[in-house]
Amino acid sequence: MIPRSISNRLLAAAVAASVTAGIAGCAVNPVTGKKELSLMSQSQEVALGQQQYPQAQQTQGGEYLIDPALQTYVSRVGQKLAKVSDQPSLPYEFVVLNNSTPNAWALPGGKIAINRGLLVLLEDEAELAAVLGHEIVHAAARHSAAAMSQQQILGAGIAILGATTKETAYGDLISLGSQFGGSAYIAKYGRDNELESDQYGMKYMAAAGYDPYGAVRLQEKFVELSKGSQAGGLDALFASHPPSQSRVDANIKHAKQLPSGTVNRSQYQQAIAQLKKDADAYKSYDDAVAAVQKEDYDRALTLTRQAQKQQPKEAAFYALEGDLLAQKKQYQSALKSYETAVQKNPTLFSNWLMRGMLNAQLKNYTAAERDLQRSTGYLDTPHAHYYLGQVYEEQGNTQNALSQYQIAAKGGGDIGTKAQARVQALGNQG
Repeated sequence: MIPRSISNRLLAAAVAASVTAGIAGCAVNPVTGKKELSLMSQSQEVALGQQQYPQAQQTQGGEYLIDPALQTYVSRVGQKLAKVSDQPSLPYEFVVLNNSTPNAWALPGGKIAINRGLLVLLEDEAELAAVLGHEIVHAAARHSAAAMSQQQILGAGIAILGATTKETAYGDLISLGSQFGGSAYIAKYGRDNELESDQYGMKYMAAAGYDPYGAVRLQEKFVELSKGSQAGGLDALFASHPPSQSRVDANIKHAKQLPSGTVNRSQYQQAIAQLKKDADAYKSYDDAVAAVQKEDYDRALTLTRQAQKQQPKEAAFYALEGDLLAQKKQYQSALKSYETAVQKNPTLFSNWLMRGMLNAQLKNYTAAERDLQRSTGYLDTPHAHYYLGQVYEEQGNTQNALSQYQIAAKGGGDIGTKAQARVQALGNQG
């Protein structure tokens, strides 16, 4: 799992400050005006969100890059809502993640994300505003910070590499690439928080000129989906934002009290046109991931290459091809796939990590060191440090190897155990 050192330090500091001041940590909810328990100050919330936001994005597929105009569009809608919120001065940011899982989430301080997998389920801009307005309330009302304070956030973790290839000596060379981006960030909010976010989110919608009934349609859609065969694919969304008829009824009640507004269906459909055009490509990719999980690697490779033909600009399709070729021990071909993935998306840690791991395996040590170091610049992982340790050890640089293994050992899990074994072995040599 990803170390939580940053959040733990900030949380510890907040608790320490409360104890030192001799208070329980009471604060006024900026949205409702009620006094509530809070273990961190607003400045600490903002700092926590700023530090966690890039990491959370990296573990969930990174930014959606195929259509940059979609990022601009979603951010524009989000900022329009943020300006009329009860905390308009928060440093709000909005990002579309390259993730098929239908989900959206908010970090403390107004750092908000929505997956492309949720965007394709929406029909118009008012429904998008309902999603973003809801998440803005979670940030503005300090729900996100409260959830984190109560340790209710289930952060997205790095998938343990090599889980399906334990019979090979190089099992770590298959990442099940999509799993880096498949885990969902889930903050479990209470029923009151959810109803509060619905209510005030609709208030923000109306203030920004949107039809508040977009929130009604959104909840009606989620209730319907929760009953159908698609519900399994919506686990993450429903775990953090459970739909119910009572929420629909509450939203109808609030909508009746608010002025009507715009829906902007045509603008929204134009904004997601590329996503809809690429729906078959992402379906092929998601089917490939499902095939990998069933250890049907030949079918997975066929589907991955089909996805590439359907949308040749998507880096994730080439990264998964690299994983599968590495599993088949076709290392040179795998390297070419990883190189393509890096070229198409040089901003995602896993593309650099997997190419670095493979370069290490192929004894391309200079290239491996470059790639692994580059991956840590986007997300610091035990795997990068372990393989850097191997690179340095193979080159006879015992001191640097030991240092990297020690860092990797702190990560726990299988890779931490392997790293600890190398620490002991090198220590015995000394």
